[in-house]
Amino acid sequence: MTAQKTKTTYVCQSCGAIHSKWQGQCSSCLEWNTIAEEITIKKTKQKISVNISKPILLEQISNENFNRLIFSNAEVNRVLGGGVVPGTLILVAGEPGIGKSTLLLELALTINNTPVLYISGEESAQQIKLRADRLGINNPLCHIYCETNIENIINQANNLKPGFLIIDSIQTIYTSAIESATGSVGQVRESTALLQQYAKQHNIPVFIIGHVTKEGYIAGPKLLEHMVDTVLYFEGERHYGYRILRAIKNRFGSTAELGIFEMTHKGLREVLDPSELFITHSEEKTSGVSIASVIEGLRPFMIEVQALSGTAAYGQPQRSATGFDNRRLSMLLAVLEKKVGFKLGQKDIFLNITGGVKIDDPAMDLSVIASIASSYVDIPIDKQICFAGEIGLSGEIRPVYKLEQRISEAEKMQYKKIVISKYNVKQTELNPEFTRDKIEIITSSKITDVFKILFG
Repeated sequence: MTAQKTKTTYVCQSCGAIHSKWQGQCSSCLEWNTIAEEITIKKTKQKISVNISKPILLEQISNENFNRLIFSNAEVNRVLGGGVVPGTLILVAGEPGIGKSTLLLELALTINNTPVLYISGEESAQQIKLRADRLGINNPLCHIYCETNIENIINQANNLKPGFLIIDSIQTIYTSAIESATGSVGQVRESTALLQQYAKQHNIPVFIIGHVTKEGYIAGPKLLEHMVDTVLYFEGERHYGYRILRAIKNRFGSTAELGIFEMTHKGLREVLDPSELFITHSEEKTSGVSIASVIEGLRPFMIEVQALSGTAAYGQPQRSATGFDNRRLSMLLAVLEKKVGFKLGQKDIFLNITGGVKIDDPAMDLSVIASIASSYVDIPIDKQICFAGEIGLSGEIRPVYKLEQRISEAEKMQYKKIVISKYNVKQTELNPEFTRDKIEIITSSKITDVFKILFG
């Protein structure tokens, strides 16, 4: 016999905080009109059998099942740390229409010799079939199941015993254990907990797709990010073809890696050499353009920085940056005014990182000020020169990390010169591998010296 216990709670749909009564503003996250009433029905049994487990020694634990499962997609393997660990619960989040379903469907269709169960709560089986035909990939072991009830999903998974389980999306899944709207905090939390339990018990990886809010945060309770083992963000400008997969949480690998894709009419294409995508191949010499050698995670690549400087037409000068931190840009402009003497107080400054990507590498500073100076004096920079250096408040060029990888990438892309900090010289002198025959290494300690080299 079973008994049902009913409880009414008021839950904030933004942060998941529980309140004793309804109120207009959540006292936890201070958001307005986010508290909703939820009726929770829990089924309890009169007789409960408890399996008591015993502690075991650390040295007795086997690593047999810790071998990673490798995908055919090298970019996904890179972000996950070399593959996916069995029993992992992975959350893939991103804006609507960015390509989350396409990415996971490609993974499902390229997994060999393993049954895959793809759960769709948003699309019909015919729509998924059309996308698969467009991708041009076929997997006879890929099973499609259009269902939103988590109990039915787990029953089908127990019958099929798949090697991978994919949920699209967690906001459409509900459990009969609680009585509240689909997509509410309680439904998302309970459904994720059941999927986590299933992944650990059967030792298979489970991928779940999550929506994001208009502010860019994962929809649902913040607890959702703590429950999963890995959180992947799939991002990119919708008007560009490039997509970036980042790991912001990874219990079984590094969060420093990223995967780069290009969206085509046949799905997502892996970009193994991102330097070729982020550089404009034009024969015309244009002022305000420079090339930076950056590192995102453990991956070096070259990226183009564009700057435009002009007289402010509306009195108040504008400062705008796309793909670069606005506060960092303001600091670099202040250094140019104070240490170099550029009169930028009445100038509009626009900065753009090509490709629609956002780069946080401090080594971009030298390239940014070089492009701004080039636009200010209207003199193009030699296309065979690239930059890697951080700028200090006194105008000095500070050394950057992983210089060897940056120089190697610049040499591979056939650049003739690279400008770095003079304080990296000790590093280059101690390591003979830094000596290059195909690229000239130019060292400088002040940005004024760099401008003399570039513009005379």
